[in-house]
Amino acid sequence: MIDTVLHTGSAHPDLLWILVPSFLSFVAGLGAATYADRIRTWVGRENAATAD
Repeated sequence: MIDTVLHTGSAHPDLLWILVPSFLSFVAGLGAATYADRIRTWVGRENAATAD
């Protein structure tokens, strides 16, 4: 059991600097995936407006 804890890196001195950006990137990815159709439509309208 202690081997598992040691291998998770929980004693890393900069663990917070690793976990927080990782979590924020994960949440941003979830948000982008959730609104992917809306984002594609919005980007598509931008490109269509400049093509005219």
